Amino acid sequence: MSQSAPLSEVIELASALIQRPSITPEDAGCQHLINARLEKLGFNIEEHFFIDTLNTWARKGTEGPHFCFAGHTDVVPVGNEKDWRHTPFAGLVEDGILHGRGAADMKGSLAAMVVATERFVNKHPDHVGSISFLITSDEEGPFINGTTKVVDLLEARNEKIDMCLVGEPSSRDTLGDVVKNGRRGSLTGHLKVKGIQGHVAYPHLAKNPIHEVAPALAELSSKQWDKGNEYFPATSFQISNIHGGTGVGNVIPGSVDIQFNFRFSTESSVEMLQQGVLDILNAHNLDFSLNWTVNGLPFLTEPGELLNVTLESIKEVTGVNATPETSGGTSDGRFIAQTGCKVIELGPINKTIHQVDEQVCAKSLDDLALIYERILEKLLANK
Repeated sequence: MSQSAPLSEVIELASALIQRPSITPEDAGCQHLINARLEKLGFNIEEHFFIDTLNTWARKGTEGPHFCFAGHTDVVPVGNEKDWRHTPFAGLVEDGILHGRGAADMKGSLAAMVVATERFVNKHPDHVGSISFLITSDEEGPFINGTTKVVDLLEARNEKIDMCLVGEPSSRDTLGDVVKNGRRGSLTGHLKVKGIQGHVAYPHLAKNPIHEVAPALAELSSKQWDKGNEYFPATSFQISNIHGGTGVGNVIPGSVDIQFNFRFSTESSVEMLQQGVLDILNAHNLDFSLNWTVNGLPFLTEPGELLNVTLESIKEVTGVNATPETSGGTSDGRFIAQTGCKVIELGPINKTIHQVDEQVCAKSLDDLALIYERILEKLLANK
């Protein structure tokens, strides 16, 4: 496929979205483009702007079952544009490949969702239940004014989502080989250990906090926090940043700052992990302060209608036997899952996300739209 060849509905929309430089938390008109198409299908459109973030809640129907497509229009910065083979916001299609920032993460998924919904509603205008879209421009950023705020709004008015498909790029080697049916929780600790600054030649007059905390860090790193379960690997502890010292070689630092992170399974809780850290730090008689950031709680969608239908739809369209996994980082699915909603993630191959020359196979996006359409038919078409 060359740039001059006719584009499918999916690729045409994906390209148009890529051409809008929506670097987080900017939306750059992406949601208006999507919402105009959804409004023609009979969706009630709500746009909610929180601080610096545009969010869309669009719903067609008022009854259950309630199925939601969730995604984000914001993208990460492109870095040095000179490093890109193609202009990052051109949305160019060349030799069957769609190029540009957001092609895989996740404007391609959004385009597939919209086109799939258009096809489904046109074929099944009397479908059962409700279809909704929850779209934000704050997934790649601080994630405080986006999906979580919309979920709070829905909870306040007791508007429940039964099933949700997040379009994050879940596939590893071929479209649909991996479906995320859960994610680990993420807990970050900000630790400051205090000592006494002094001259390295007179250590008896000082107290080196790096030396003091080292045995505790070794214990934290080697501790088995849990064994995981059939869905999740064991909880992991990783030190991500250490800073101490004045920058010269003859001064014992007065304090050291350490940042660490847990990626934890459903076998552990925030409270359990926090207490475990405190027990170890206190056992080493450290003078410390510790602050926590809960980035997300773990969630799991066990085998059931949503997951089964998704696996069946992938098989029917691509012939691939998908594997449910809970690996990887966090996604906005963590906010939606906390309401009791069943959440899965299915999107394109993730090899180039956040990279220079982000790209996706155009045909895979067309197939993704077919999978999404098949899921809607299995869940909401009148039998």
